[in-house]
Amino acid sequence: MRIILDPDPRTAEEIFSKASYRDLTDNHDVIVCRGDDREAFYTRHLPDCEILLGQADMGPERLAMASKLKAIINVETNFLPNIDYETCFQRGIHVLAPSGVFALPVAEMGLGMALSLARGIHSEHKRFTEGRESYGLSGNQDAELLTGSDFGFVGFGDLGRALFALLPGFRPNSVKVFDPWLPDAHLERMGVTPASLDAVLEQSRFVFVVASITTENQHLLNAGNLSRMQAGASLILLSRAAVVDFDAVAKLVGSGRIRFATDVFPEEPVAANDPVRTLPNTLFSPHRAGALESALQEIGKRVIEDIGQIAKGLPPVSCRRAERETVRRMRSKPIDKT
Repeated sequence: MRIILDPDPRTAEEIFSKASYRDLTDNHDVIVCRGDDREAFYTRHLPDCEILLGQADMGPERLAMASKLKAIINVETNFLPNIDYETCFQRGIHVLAPSGVFALPVAEMGLGMALSLARGIHSEHKRFTEGRESYGLSGNQDAELLTGSDFGFVGFGDLGRALFALLPGFRPNSVKVFDPWLPDAHLERMGVTPASLDAVLEQSRFVFVVASITTENQHLLNAGNLSRMQAGASLILLSRAAVVDFDAVAKLVGSGRIRFATDVFPEEPVAANDPVRTLPNTLFSPHRAGALESALQEIGKRVIEDIGQIAKGLPPVSCRRAERETVRRMRSKPIDKT
């Protein structure tokens, strides 16, 4: 198949192992965009392109040039608002993203964060290095077990399901999920209890925020509903910062009401003088939970799998497909590696 490879801001070396890249180039006609004059590049190569690997703008004019196009695969792994999705749906062009590659790495980080908040691992390490440690019971006054606890999820996509799969060893007392895009019966079949957002916040000791950002859920977790959380409960933010009102979280955390861990922030990199850096009862990770070489190279593997499916006239199975009903409501930021 004729393939345009334009993964910017990622690189081919990041998302393909040497073996995967050989597989791609040995079995397909791959044209690599070097980033010099993209407009001229796309004008020249789109008419013969069958697969576009990248996240370039694909509005009506470019799609009109791409008469042979079968699929656009966003290797950044988000669905961005730079594609004429309706034309793609009408023409049967698959719009895909291998977003599931980050689910397990981020889930493991989320579980580690929950453990550290519950047992004070990170905070006691800091106290020890400062010579302020407390031994035995006196060092565990605010500690609690994950085992037998009540867990809540805000969102239950790939990331939520990957994290849920890690919990059985902790024998949860309950796992409640708020996800308005999934029917209750579907959630029940997956082994969780569907619940309102208020119920998740009120009845969980550990709340994992794993929802994608959409047109409807910016600052979904605000001062009003976050105040419903139990005293000393833990909020772990793993998906997108915009789902949470950071000012509201800062007030609750600063007062000692809840514990908070996050891998994402409203603005990245976080300013050196940002007050969030001095908050107590917190655990911070600089948006690194999914950034593993193994996860990035899984992008290439899944892309190649679905290219093979498309080449055989079969539906893609390894990447997530853009859905007509939801894709225009997604609001993920493009990645920025500057």
